[in-house]
Amino acid sequence: MTRILFATSEVFPLVKTGGLADVSGSLPEALCRLGYDCQILLPGYPAALKAAREAGSQRKARFRFGQYDVSLWQTQVPETQVLLWLVDCPALFDRQGDSPYQNENGEDWWDNAHRFQLFARIGAMMALGQLGLSWKPDIVHCNDWQTGLIPVFLHNDKHAPATVFTIHNLAYQGLFSHETFRALGLPDHLWRFDQLEFHGQFSFLKGGLVFSDAITTVSPSYAREIRTPEFGYGLDGLLEHRSHALTGILNGIDNRYWNPKSDQHLDFHYSPDDTSGKAQCRAALQRKLGLEVNGAPVLGFVGRLVEQKGLDWLLEALPALLEKGCQFAILGSGEARYQQALQHLARDWPEQLSLTLGYNEALAHEITAGADIFLMPSRFEPCGLNQMYSLRYGTIPVVHGTGGLNDTVLDPGEVPVRDANGFVFREPNAHGLKRAVNRALEARKHRKTWQQLQQNGMTADYSWKHRAGEYAALYNKLRHNQ
Repeated sequence: MTRILFATSEVFPLVKTGGLADVSGSLPEALCRLGYDCQILLPGYPAALKAAREAGSQRKARFRFGQYDVSLWQTQVPETQVLLWLVDCPALFDRQGDSPYQNENGEDWWDNAHRFQLFARIGAMMALGQLGLSWKPDIVHCNDWQTGLIPVFLHNDKHAPATVFTIHNLAYQGLFSHETFRALGLPDHLWRFDQLEFHGQFSFLKGGLVFSDAITTVSPSYAREIRTPEFGYGLDGLLEHRSHALTGILNGIDNRYWNPKSDQHLDFHYSPDDTSGKAQCRAALQRKLGLEVNGAPVLGFVGRLVEQKGLDWLLEALPALLEKGCQFAILGSGEARYQQALQHLARDWPEQLSLTLGYNEALAHEITAGADIFLMPSRFEPCGLNQMYSLRYGTIPVVHGTGGLNDTVLDPGEVPVRDANGFVFREPNAHGLKRAVNRALEARKHRKTWQQLQQNGMTADYSWKHRAGEYAALYNKLRHNQ
């Protein structure tokens, strides 16, 4: 049985800031169902350790690493059989707040480089069998910049397992100063343009891109996009150079957790065979958010309120759509300028626009089920999960044609209606967004067309079943080449 160590900084339901947590909570379980022994390595954040203690975790190792006391605890991801290893280092990971990377004021922890270098060191030691454990992986699967140094520490060690590095979002690179590089005690020979140095800074992410055996990203379209200057964030040349090792594998979703037929967060349920419950979810959402309960179209948005998500386009488009009678259910948090602009609109249109700032898992499900249309006007989107959630819930997505949105949403203006499931705008501005929304609103007036789009979305397979198989094939190829 092939053993996979899945190193990540987030796992749902223990810690989540975005899609990385959802993937880390569902892909390892899907791999286990395929017969792989996939175990997760996660920093020992307070909430994760608390859940581990309540589940009867076991401490498998205790040691001192440099100036830090470290323990390694073994437990399981809640409600799964997936084994989870927690790197317990109170000096680095016992921090208050909802974010694993920032304090309550939204500022990055000053020692993030130290925190995730230690996490990477422990991951590498575990991969090399240096912690006295009875389990040693054949493959180490690293995720995003927080794990980028693991392939660096394993490079050139003849006993090291093969490494896979997945880019979930190239915009977040883990950049630090040269002084930080020196403070971490990293070898001087790594400070080169073709290794960890990046325009005078030290890049965790670049370590994963340069030193891993295989690179993946979360959709085929994004794998092509990041090799261009527009989306490459200065790393397009390196990614083009390593294109032979780069694969785009579309993310999947957890069909058990995201299922309108059994969703624990909904008071009413429905399925492709009987969608009557969706109207009840819609009315319940309107009542909960203080929107007028009428037949007006409800448009939902769930995500970070940042430029990447197209918030400036959305804000420019909102007044005209509100004038047309549309209602909006918006959930998220982010940049103050966007939050303040949305708060102003919510005050002016209290019966048509509901704004909830922050993270609320239950409300995310309620919006996904209760809205008629789901908006994702992202400037770029490596994969996107919310559009797949909305498709599964019969909520028609309107998206910008980029990254994984381009790979999952099919527009009736570009394919036959029998194959379509949403609306795509290719003009990257507010005008393009408004045109796509208006096309969706027009389609909603035609019951048969709308029901066809809903059925196409609800009956498609967005699960990890096939996508996990693509990772399995990659792992097998790497093991064969070792």
